[in-house]
Amino acid sequence: MKYERFEQLPVWQAAIELGRGVFRLVDDRSFGGQGDLRDQLQRAAVSISNNIAEGFERGTTQELLTFLYYARGSAGEVRSMLLLCERLPYFDRLKSDISDLKSLAESIARQVRARADSLQNSDIPGQRRLTDATRADYQARRRAAALWRQLDALRGAAPPGGGGEMRPSA
Repeated sequence: MKYERFEQLPVWQAAIELGRGVFRLVDDRSFGGQGDLRDQLQRAAVSISNNIAEGFERGTTQELLTFLYYARGSAGEVRSMLLLCERLPYFDRLKSDISDLKSLAESIARQVRARADSLQNSDIPGQRRLTDATRADYQARRRAAALWRQLDALRGAAPPGGGGEMRPSA
């Protein structure tokens, strides 16, 4: 699926839910007197969705990758602080909520990593660098690869190298 807006990205939506959960968590009276921890946890949680959005809006694959890794780092930061909270006696009654948020932060980090991995293997430089000529070339190569896969399937043979990759042009 092609996403036109960052708001459509499932990982951005999950990051927003993590942010909401963190804000609900730190509203608990257990965070009274824990201002620095509360504030840093909130900032790191907000940073995840913001970095995903900023990278998406930048318009190049390389910039998106950079901001996805920032988002992943912030998800790790949230998880680290939640792990600390689990080990502090002030937060004993919040262990279930903390565990749920920690799992969500971990899931987001995995999703961001998967998205970054798929982008690193992409030959598209990003919307900002996509011209009519590069778009046409990309579409032609995709059609050619699809045709090779169809021909190989008709012959019952696997393509060289294993899996339906684009063939070099002559």
